Amino acid sequence: MKAYLEHINKAFESRARLGIMSVLMVEERVDFSTLKDTLQLTDGNLASHLRALEEAEYLQVEKQFVGRKPNTTYQATETGREAFQEHLDALEQLILNNRKEN
Repeated sequence: MKAYLEHINKAFESRARLGIMSVLMVEERVDFSTLKDTLQLTDGNLASHLRALEEAEYLQVEKQFVGRKPNTTYQATETGREAFQEHLDALEQLILNNRKEN
């Protein structure tokens, strides 16, 4: 098997996690509502994917109150940024190599 396939990261296989990390690679910090609206996910679905990325130490979570309302924001960690970039690079190599073979 090609070496680049070893760098495909299972943590980013789902559309939701790809979307979350893509948003966080562009925006430094994003709140839950923005992610939910941008990715068109339900609260529960988004929360479960965010939790998985947090457990992998790819996200940093900050909870605070704005006025009396809770506000949770997310930021990609350096580890998360590196892992996601490695994943994207591996996908790019997979695509490029498949084009060469066809």
